[in-house]
Amino acid sequence: MLALRRCRSRQHPCCCRFRQQSGSSVGDGMNLHSHTEPREQAISVEIRVRGRVQGVGFRPTVWRFAQELGLSGEVLNDPEGVVIRVTGNGDAISLLVERLRREPPPLARIEQIESRPISEMPISGFRISETVGGAARTEVAPDTATCPACAQEVFDPFQRRYRYAFANCTHCGPRLSIIKGIPYDRSGTTMAAFVMCDACLSEYHNPADRRFHAEAIACSACGPKARLVRFDGRAISFDQHSMLDDVDAICSLLQKGQIVAVKGLGGYQLACDATNTDAVLRLRKAKMRAAKPFALMARDLDIVRRYCTPNAEEERQLTSSESPIVLMRATGPDRLPDAVAPGIRTLGFMLPTTPLHLIALRRMDRPIVMTSGNRSEEPQIIDDDEACTRLAGIADFALVHDRKIATRVDDSVVRVMEGVSRVLRRARGFAPTPIKLPDGFDAAPDLLAMGGELKSAFCLVKNGEAVLSQHQGDLEDAETFDDFRRNLSLYAELFDHAPRALVADLHPEYLSAKLARDRARGEGLPLIEVQHHHAHVAACLADNDRPFVAPPVLGIVLDGLGWGVDGTVWGGEFLLVDYRRAERLGTFKPVAMLGGAQAVREPWRNLYAHLMAEIGWAEFAMNFAELELYGYLAEKPRPILDAMIRNAVNAPKASSCGRLFDAVAAALDICRERQAYEGEAATRLESIVDERTMREESDDLAYPFTIPNLRGLGLPYIEPLAVWRAMLGDLILRTPAPVMAARFHKGLARAIVTMTRKLACGEPGRGPRFDTVALSGGCFQNEVLFGEVVRRLKADAVTVLSHTRVPANDGGLALGQAAVAAARLISGSQR
Repeated sequence: MLALRRCRSRQHPCCCRFRQQSGSSVGDGMNLHSHTEPREQAISVEIRVRGRVQGVGFRPTVWRFAQELGLSGEVLNDPEGVVIRVTGNGDAISLLVERLRREPPPLARIEQIESRPISEMPISGFRISETVGGAARTEVAPDTATCPACAQEVFDPFQRRYRYAFANCTHCGPRLSIIKGIPYDRSGTTMAAFVMCDACLSEYHNPADRRFHAEAIACSACGPKARLVRFDGRAISFDQHSMLDDVDAICSLLQKGQIVAVKGLGGYQLACDATNTDAVLRLRKAKMRAAKPFALMARDLDIVRRYCTPNAEEERQLTSSESPIVLMRATGPDRLPDAVAPGIRTLGFMLPTTPLHLIALRRMDRPIVMTSGNRSEEPQIIDDDEACTRLAGIADFALVHDRKIATRVDDSVVRVMEGVSRVLRRARGFAPTPIKLPDGFDAAPDLLAMGGELKSAFCLVKNGEAVLSQHQGDLEDAETFDDFRRNLSLYAELFDHAPRALVADLHPEYLSAKLARDRARGEGLPLIEVQHHHAHVAACLADNDRPFVAPPVLGIVLDGLGWGVDGTVWGGEFLLVDYRRAERLGTFKPVAMLGGAQAVREPWRNLYAHLMAEIGWAEFAMNFAELELYGYLAEKPRPILDAMIRNAVNAPKASSCGRLFDAVAAALDICRERQAYEGEAATRLESIVDERTMREESDDLAYPFTIPNLRGLGLPYIEPLAVWRAMLGDLILRTPAPVMAARFHKGLARAIVTMTRKLACGEPGRGPRFDTVALSGGCFQNEVLFGEVVRRLKADAVTVLSHTRVPANDGGLALGQAAVAAARLISGSQR
């Protein structure tokens, strides 16, 4: 009998060893045969492989390896993954397992390999057998960018897919965006409408071909077709455009300054020439997107390098199968119009993600804007009729095709900080790849965590894994909320998931939490509520594979806001955290949010509230009346604002780091009156930071925070009184805003590290409370603040955990909710 010993190494997630009681083994180059057997004697073994191993070319890879090793038997899909039944020499079988571990198909993700001896199989040769039916338990692969082999074919005139916009194979192309149900085969996708021609059918059934059982297989004879149309229905005069085909024609349109709608992999996109200021401004106006940066697409890395100077890791991300949007400093020799990314010094580039994009940009020697096909704050359009109705006022032309999009999937966003790639938006290329929960979570029941309200995503827990959905968007938009609910149903079917409990945020008004409460009542399911910032830290712990039984860490969560356990608004928190519990040890100073939600949109409100909380109007008028800022605030309805603060009417206090960033940006007149998108003020403030000041100026000039205790609670808090006096003094001295922004970032980082030292001190005679810090929350997507905090903590010999695979913002919240709920249920408590 063979018993499994699982390797939990993150570097080798598929590494498994199989020990035979007699002392022989398979895997890692060891033998299966007994010591008493001749080495040449054939044995028969069944090998089971679990993970993302269906629809990714796994069976033909097994077939090819078995052929090369002289093994006989069969390989097939079943509800749990892939089963290999093989007969042959023990060393050869060992090598088969080793090669599967070391050379899996590009999109495969082996999570577990098990093996057991079976009776001798009377099979000559090695074959790929029919799939065995049953309940689905395998992974659904994410959509991925065109692989090098398909890209080469598309531009090879001697290949039959020359200039075919929908070329794909088992190593690339659409998956989640076209799937309608399980099992994942052609009949369960939007490719079912396309009957394969004889040539494609031959490739589909040939295990030696990389398109063997590639469910989206197609060619120009039998597959989807792209065509250029005018939204107004008028005919297109193709002799006006230099073109080879309809896809190539959009290049000419873009070069002439047109805005074109493009039906992409997971939804419609809007494109224009990024170097054409007039086109970019027209797109902004029509899309009603006043200032939020546009994503860019470039034909190749050489074009990217003209505007940015990507490092090795950024280039690796750009050329990866995930092909996300990568945020990079705009430090190249050329410059794009400010209208592309107003007021910030980063650009978000991606390379072509499909053959359609490759062909369209073949002649485009400059970058294009490639943004989601929608109006501001609405979900990306995937329906052709809806595109004609809602995009006609934005673009005159559209490149459409007849392959339906079943599921909306946005582009993912990645930023490299401190040398490590960090996912800021998890969608195409990453979702719905499961995340193995850390050691100790194997007994977790099936759960559904609903996430937050902004940057929403939900999370399923099943078989010790967390399946985090693709980015959904802002649930306050009715269409996004409808899409959220549709995707809940889709994921339940794809992963054969029936939750035994539901998990929600504490916030009483989050639509995701309301949906969880309604569903819990309607289905008689337990509801577990998890505090917002506890979930943030738990997501960071799970992202770093921290074991269930590990000691608590100090979680530092800096974000906009989240509902606290005391019914107040939190947003700058220091928590002693493990998966089950969170204890609040420190915070930021609570300051009124004037107008509630209005304070999130209008930074000046936070500035006024901070100044009144710190120095009051009398001192402000006496010492700083010469400032332009004084005149600006004097014109606001101060009596009403003061009454709101005094009577706590529509002015809840919030310990929010995000609102502090808003106030500072307003003071420096970086973003004062209104934010055009969430986080604009903080993003602009980060973008102007003077790097020389950060590197060379003495810490003594950094803006000074203090750490007193909150009256009544005795909780230490970060107090910015001295910051405001120093900052207002710098305004009088006309200190450049970039220098002031640097002093603020440096001072805040120093305060965070000082608070960490203060909280680490345990009782006399005992060691520190913690030796590890976990950083989470949207403010830690600020490269300047994140880097400064990490470097200073490491200088104190503190272990620092941070996000990589899931966002630090609310896009990772559902994973943390799921981890906390699972830990509580495993421990026998829902609190």
